[in-house]
Amino acid sequence: MPGRSAGTRAIALVGPGGAGKTSLAEALLFCSGAIDRQGSVDNGNCVGDSSPEARARRGSTELNLMHFDYLDDHFALVDTPGSVGFVADGALGLAACDLAVVVVDPEQGRAQLAEPTLRQLEAMDIPHMVFVNKIDQARGRLRDLLEVLQPLSSKPLLARHIPIWEGDRITGFVDVGLERAFHYVPGKPSERTEIPAELMEREVADRMHLLEQLADHDDALLEQLLMDETPDQKTVLADLARETGEHLGVPVMFGSALNGFGVRRLLKALRHEAPAPERAATRLGTDDACAFVFKVSNGNQIGRLAYARVFGGGLSEGAELKGARGPVRVGTLLRMQGEKSAKTGRAEQGEIIAIAKLEGVQAGEWLTGKGQAYDAPAVLRPTANHVVAISPKNRNDDVKLSTALHKLTEEDGSLTWEQDEVHHETLLKGMGDEHLSVVLARLKRRYGVDVTSRSATIGYKESIRRTVTQRGRHKKQSGGHGQYGDCVIEIRPLPRGSGFVFEDRITGGAIPRQYIPAVEAGIRDAMAKGPLGFPVVDVAVTLTDGSFHSVDSSELAFRTAGRMAMSEALAAAQPYLLEPISKVTIVAPNSATSKVTSAISSRRGQMLGMEPREGWHRWDVVEALLPSSALQGLDADLRSMSQGLASYTAEFDHLQEISGKLADEVVHKQLEAA
Repeated sequence: MPGRSAGTRAIALVGPGGAGKTSLAEALLFCSGAIDRQGSVDNGNCVGDSSPEARARRGSTELNLMHFDYLDDHFALVDTPGSVGFVADGALGLAACDLAVVVVDPEQGRAQLAEPTLRQLEAMDIPHMVFVNKIDQARGRLRDLLEVLQPLSSKPLLARHIPIWEGDRITGFVDVGLERAFHYVPGKPSERTEIPAELMEREVADRMHLLEQLADHDDALLEQLLMDETPDQKTVLADLARETGEHLGVPVMFGSALNGFGVRRLLKALRHEAPAPERAATRLGTDDACAFVFKVSNGNQIGRLAYARVFGGGLSEGAELKGARGPVRVGTLLRMQGEKSAKTGRAEQGEIIAIAKLEGVQAGEWLTGKGQAYDAPAVLRPTANHVVAISPKNRNDDVKLSTALHKLTEEDGSLTWEQDEVHHETLLKGMGDEHLSVVLARLKRRYGVDVTSRSATIGYKESIRRTVTQRGRHKKQSGGHGQYGDCVIEIRPLPRGSGFVFEDRITGGAIPRQYIPAVEAGIRDAMAKGPLGFPVVDVAVTLTDGSFHSVDSSELAFRTAGRMAMSEALAAAQPYLLEPISKVTIVAPNSATSKVTSAISSRRGQMLGMEPREGWHRWDVVEALLPSSALQGLDADLRSMSQGLASYTAEFDHLQEISGKLADEVVHKQLEAA
């Protein structure tokens, strides 16, 4: 058997939502003795998913940190969210781990939902194994499931178990590596039994297939097989550990987290096959004693916590380190077990720790003793497309809202916010309606800020069709100095995308030079809201004539005159409405492609092209032009038609005229809101 690894090894639980990652985490804690009673997600008493938001939806909304010991080996557990709305929260934590366990459903259609996870792990070069959960609910052959999963992985799948069936239920398994059979006992370790006679031939064939896969990277083993020699057990297990740790193959095991089936066998595999922390350090590009901060949390009762993994030498409370922005002093060190924490004076090699009072340090940063600068690992995050405009129900909460949003975006890499100065809106951008609803619930619970949310304002514009000349005169006399400004302008349409052009053709001092910028400012004022209620674009304005009064003229008077002239000219120049058009790139399984193209058509979209997604099994990339207004709700529709797999990116492409009933509806809605 391979020897134990020095240091704590970090294991990530990943996979699609609903596969049972949190249940498996609970089972690992229970079977290792870290907890004395196994909770369940349905009962809301798991160590993980302890937040009210997670328990309300019975699913992870953020990563959970846990730890356990098994046969004197130390493990840190990172349970990552599987739902597309929250998966980004675990990306940096995943990058810091030594090995990932991909938890999948035994039903073939749902098992295929793991493809994005498998591709991500390959791109990040993270060793991983597959755990087929809920095996007690399986109805199909495991070999058929493997045939479905293999095209989703560029690495060979190494089948470690053969199921033992009794009627229509799986009651145990044959371990191909150990050549032993085990019978499941609910809530207890599996009992060793004889390999069923009907599986003897199958076991020999499957073991030979496994050995042939291992021999692809072991010349000595290959020579033994060619000579019809039987390799010893130690060689086989060592090769399994090496192929797993060096990311050459992907072991596949199965069990049931809720019943404890196969969980202890998984623990033994983690003990012998999870690589040492040094491999993760090498992958991340460091050979120094340092700590990698992968998440910041402001929701703990203790206050702001920085979650980090320790590499190289240990980390002690009070240590002076260097971060990206200068020196930092390490505060209290905490080992996390879900929402519970325990103080410790020192964290050793490989440990995942929470550091209190570490101000100014953000997720993705390194803390080093010598001040070396390391890059944050490249992680794959889905694009955040869902935008809502929010405002506090209590107007006095504006400052509290800003502070709370800063803290929420600091700990959630998929969440952003900004002030839209054009429409005077606070915009919150996230992964979807589910994600943002959790964020708003968290905003109210943690910070006491209750907000209303609505769809963000679409950036409609307007332009003109014809050239118009218009005079604007502002004259007011009310005793003392009056106000007088007079200008004549000509406006004309410009090609799409030209913006705004102002030209001065004043001659003979009809308007003094110091007042001409004021006329332009007044023109711009009028363009901020045209006759249809939207900003005006693609217009050229020429100042041709005017008059002034030696006493009553002023910058304010000419600015007012310019605004009056422009407002009247725009109304007479046949204004029309423009809507923003986005170029959209959608990636989806080809089983959903026809639904995707139909959705594009129903949203007034224009197809640009479609091609297979490079390196992916039966996926397509669809490009189209869509009105920006049609992007609202698109993410939810795509997920519903693709079992949660499809996603899209969008970027502004151009403005396009909109007319008829659609234009009338937009203008009417704008007038009602004014």
